Amino acid sequence: MKFDFSNLRGDLTGGLTAGIVALPLALALGVASGLGPLAGLYGAIAVGFFAALFGGTPSQISGPTGPMIVVLAGLFASLSGNVELIFTAVILAGILQILFGFLGIGQYIRLVPYPVISGFMTGIGAIIIILQLGRLLGHEPPGGTLGALSYLPHAIANINFMTLGLGVLTLVIAYKWPAKLGKYVPGALAALIIGTLISLALTNVPVLGEIPSGLPSLHLPVFEQSQFWLVLEAAFILAVLGAIDSLLTSLVADNMTRTRHESNRELIGQGIGNTIAGLIGGIAGAGATMRTVVNIRSGGKTKISGMVHALVLLAVVLGLSPLAANIPHAVLAGILVKVGLDIIDWRYIKRAHNGPRWDFALMLLVLGLTVFVDLITAVGVGVVLAALAYVRQIAQIQIEELRAIPRLSNDPEEQALLEKGHGKVNVFNFAGPLSFGAAADLGHHVRQQVKPGSEVLILDFSRVPAMDVSAAMAVDTIASDTKSAGKLLYICGANQAVKDVLLAINGGELAHFESETLIEALQKAVKVIDSDSDGNTTGSSQPIVS
Repeated sequence: MKFDFSNLRGDLTGGLTAGIVALPLALALGVASGLGPLAGLYGAIAVGFFAALFGGTPSQISGPTGPMIVVLAGLFASLSGNVELIFTAVILAGILQILFGFLGIGQYIRLVPYPVISGFMTGIGAIIIILQLGRLLGHEPPGGTLGALSYLPHAIANINFMTLGLGVLTLVIAYKWPAKLGKYVPGALAALIIGTLISLALTNVPVLGEIPSGLPSLHLPVFEQSQFWLVLEAAFILAVLGAIDSLLTSLVADNMTRTRHESNRELIGQGIGNTIAGLIGGIAGAGATMRTVVNIRSGGKTKISGMVHALVLLAVVLGLSPLAANIPHAVLAGILVKVGLDIIDWRYIKRAHNGPRWDFALMLLVLGLTVFVDLITAVGVGVVLAALAYVRQIAQIQIEELRAIPRLSNDPEEQALLEKGHGKVNVFNFAGPLSFGAAADLGHHVRQQVKPGSEVLILDFSRVPAMDVSAAMAVDTIASDTKSAGKLLYICGANQAVKDVLLAINGGELAHFESETLIEALQKAVKVIDSDSDGNTTGSSQPIVS
């Protein structure tokens, strides 16, 4: 494995800065997951180091992220805090991501429509905020979004104003920290330090308490039959969300560095990182957008920066964990509220009223499902609905192309042949790939546009690159209707791919294929009509595919 040392100084600076930024987030996200601050740090170290070492986005910083924490917190509540099963889910998620990478699934994950991504990211941001509201008010709410919401009236009726003030102060510092000072001390870290120092002068403020230090212990996967499917489902959700989160961050890094990441290799790196995180008792992670941006802006360009960021956090675990024991829950809650607000897609929300209403409605649906049902249902429903809407849109375009057939051809030779046909030749020119979306309406629109007294139908597929079985069956219906009406059918211009599908489906109805153009098909049609004028009939003729 090759290392690029040409940007060593920038990578060291970027990694150090990203590590400092990651510290309060790792602590806060570890607490939010239910597994504790040390699990957050171990996860940040393992995923951060090994995803950088084996991944496909050199400048990316990986670690615990909001989407992963929402899943872990829900799993923690469902498993009643059984940490070994939770770490098993993290290990399985890592293995699944490695499998995704080897199967080349990375290129498909990036095809998730933006309204779906916006909806579930906004929903995740909302969930993070909802889960922290009780802690800001000085309480420890139950796990889960609905549980936290139902607990909120009780928390509001019994507010700990010291805790609330401390959390709000932390949030204000994190947002308003001067940019000039941010070059030296990031806003989130400043909020953590200042909030903790102020809390030392206060009483009745819940703090993290003693945090174990030193190297982690090994957590081998365990399996319980009664909880197996729950663990496997959580692992799958973690793997998919982590893959999406990481590849979206990779796209951000590409835009900033003018490079191109390797999506499947990135999934393998993320998978190795999460597998090791679960083995050492760390929470799952993914590519972290904010930390990646900080790294790049601070000079980080290669995988060395991500590895340095992880080593900085390792140094904290080995030597500074006693200091973290005094960090108040309210301070971490304030930092997490900022994380949640940053995840919400304000950019799209502000512009949504100017865009298509269907896309905004889809975003709101995915948002609601994310908050009140679960993430996998939200993404699954969103992708299916978006795909169906896209198919419908393409089908409408295909049908409109069929409707827009000119009565008169722009080609002089074609026009002359059409005139010789005396209005008894109908030409239907299809455009674009014909799929199941348009298939249901093809036959109807052909029948609707056939002129009275016509004797020959010509279907021109010269502008159709591909056709699926549904469209081929629609052509079969057109052929049957044409034959029943005593008319001739010519098909021309079909490429080999279209011919193969038509022959496979319509071989019994369509006589033969020849590589003919529309001109040649029109010439044949005119000959048939001329022969009819001499007393012949087309009623017994078989459909012809040219």
